[in-house]
Amino acid sequence: MTVRYPPIEPYEHGMLDVGDGNRVYWESCGDPAGKPALVVHGGPGSGCSTGVRQLFDPSRYRVVLFDQRGCGRSTPHASDPDTDMRLNTTEHLLADIERLREHLGVERWLLYGGSWGSTLILAYAQRHPERVSEIVIPAVTTTRRVEIDWLYRGVGRFLPAEWERFRDVVPEAERDDPVAAYARLVENPDPVVREHAVRQWCAWEDAVVGGEPNGRPGAYGGRPPAARTALVRIAAHYFSHGAWLPEGVLIREAGRLAGIPGVLIHGRLDLSSPLDTAWHLSRAWPDATLEVIDDAGHLGSDTMRATILSALDRFATT
Repeated sequence: MTVRYPPIEPYEHGMLDVGDGNRVYWESCGDPAGKPALVVHGGPGSGCSTGVRQLFDPSRYRVVLFDQRGCGRSTPHASDPDTDMRLNTTEHLLADIERLREHLGVERWLLYGGSWGSTLILAYAQRHPERVSEIVIPAVTTTRRVEIDWLYRGVGRFLPAEWERFRDVVPEAERDDPVAAYARLVENPDPVVREHAVRQWCAWEDAVVGGEPNGRPGAYGGRPPAARTALVRIAAHYFSHGAWLPEGVLIREAGRLAGIPGVLIHGRLDLSSPLDTAWHLSRAWPDATLEVIDDAGHLGSDTMRATILSALDRFATT
C-alpha cells in the first residue's frame, strides 16, 4: 500500500459567486504560505474528493480544491432538472478557475488532475501559461471526439454484452451517436426515463473500469443518487459537444506549454483512455515527461500513486 500524507482538513473554504447564478465551492488545505497547487477533478461532474488532499505534503503546499459548476457542493446542482446546462461549458469553467485564482490572490500555481481534469488543465494552461508553474497529470485525456467515440463505442469490442445494454437504451434511430442520445435522455421530462439513462450510463462506465487490475465495483453507479445524476448529466452534456474544443487542439497547441515542466503518468492497461493520447501529448509538449505504469488502468495503482507522490514532492521545492 502506498504511503500517503496524513488526512487533513481545510483551513478555509467558501462559495465563490462566479456569475450566471452559480456559486462554486472551494477549499484550501495545508500551509497557507506554501506553494499554491490547484486540484482539478475529473468527470466532468465528479466533484473533488478528500483523498486527493493526501497526495500533497501539507507542510509545503497550499492545496486548493474546488467543485466545478453543477456538482459536489457547488450550486445550482445538476441533479436538479431545472438547472440550466447552457451555463455549464468549458469556457465557463476556465473563467471560474481564473476567478478563483484572483479571489485567492494566487500569482502562479501547480495544476494537478487526471481524466477530464487533464483536459481542463491543458485548456487552462494553454490559455494562461503565465499562471502555471508545473503540471502533474495521471490518466491523460484531451476529450477529442475520437477519444469519446472510443470510450462509448470502441471499447464495446471488449465488452459486447455490456455495450449492447448501454446502446439499447437509445432509440434505434439515434444509435449512430449514443452520447448525444444519452444527453437528450437525461433531459427528458419523465424522471423515470432520466433515471434509467443515468443507471445504464453508470453501468457501462463501471464495466469498462471493472476489469482493470485495481477495478472496483460501483465506481460510478455506487455514488449517492444526486451525485450520480449530476455526473451523468454533466458528462453527457460535455461529451456530446466535444467539450466545445476544436478536434485535437490541446495536442496541436501543446507548444504553448513550453517552459512549464510537466509529468504525465498513464496506466498501460487504461481501457478508458488508451496510452496513445498521453504519448502524442508528450511528443508535442517540450517540457513534459511521460511515465507509463505497467500495472495500472484508469483508476490507478499503488505504483501510479507512488509516481504521483514523487512528482509532487519534487515540485514542492521548485
